[in-house]
Amino acid sequence: MRTKRVTILLISSLIGLGGCSSQVEVVKKAEPTAVKAADITEPQKAEEPERKPVEKPAAAVVYIKDPKVSNAIYAFIPKDMGYGTDNEQYKKELEKWARNLAVGKDGEPGYDRRGFLDRIDANGNVIKGEPRVILEEAELVEKVLQVSEKGGDVVLPVYTTENTYDPADVAHLAEELVAAYITKFDSSVAGRAKNIELSAQAINNVIVGDGDIFSFNTMVGPSDEAHGYQPAKEIVNKKLVMGIGGGICQTSSTLFNAVDQLGVEYVEKHNHSLSVGYVPAGRDATVSYGGPDFRFKNTSGAPFIIKAIYGKGTLTVEIRTASKFKGIIKKRV
Repeated sequence: MRTKRVTILLISSLIGLGGCSSQVEVVKKAEPTAVKAADITEPQKAEEPERKPVEKPAAAVVYIKDPKVSNAIYAFIPKDMGYGTDNEQYKKELEKWARNLAVGKDGEPGYDRRGFLDRIDANGNVIKGEPRVILEEAELVEKVLQVSEKGGDVVLPVYTTENTYDPADVAHLAEELVAAYITKFDSSVAGRAKNIELSAQAINNVIVGDGDIFSFNTMVGPSDEAHGYQPAKEIVNKKLVMGIGGGICQTSSTLFNAVDQLGVEYVEKHNHSLSVGYVPAGRDATVSYGGPDFRFKNTSGAPFIIKAIYGKGTLTVEIRTASKFKGIIKKRV
């Protein structure tokens, strides 16, 4: 009997616990509170100095300027042309570039202008020519080399030269004969005779001041049909062929033999590929417009005038000067 009572009490106790359990409030766990980053205090780090980007040194640039223009007309980076790695080749490239700049390239004219010397017309008046303009190539290359390391400006060394004589002397330049030379030709060969006549007229009464440079091609100009020149035999590659202007070389050769008696300096002179009959061997001066030229510089110490006298079968070139220069003008020794 006692055993039954104990069992009943245990069951009742369990039932009571079960009912109590149904009345218990469930306490939820608190959700974590979101913390702002500003609320967190971290150990302070030492401030690092601001790092600036490393700048590479700028490449040296050479700027080429025309003396008549404010802005640069050309610019290049020497290192791109071999400076610093092959300076010898760099210099050669500069020399080639300077040459093209002076004389022109691909049909484009360069800075150089040979100019026209002044001359006297039939009335004794002076016909003004054009100044000589020269770009000094060697000086330009040297200037560029001097600034190639750090870069900089280079002004083109362009020099302009007017005729160097005193206008007061013009009326007296024909007073004294100081040199002369005569050559002969067959006047029956009409074309050749005409070409000699025209080229002689082109150099007649030209004033060559002390220090002036005379260019036959510049003074005569194109020896073509448009300027009245006619077909005649001429020497080309060791052969006699017909060509417009054949015969003008007799004029240039006669001039050479006349001025060669004075103290002049030759800038350019060429011989024919064959011997010619109008001057001794080696005493000729071949010319061709746009090609070989006969050029000399008057280093005689005095101005003179060229007289080219065309006659029947003869061409005479005289060099004359003023009486006051007779004792000054230098003769070739």
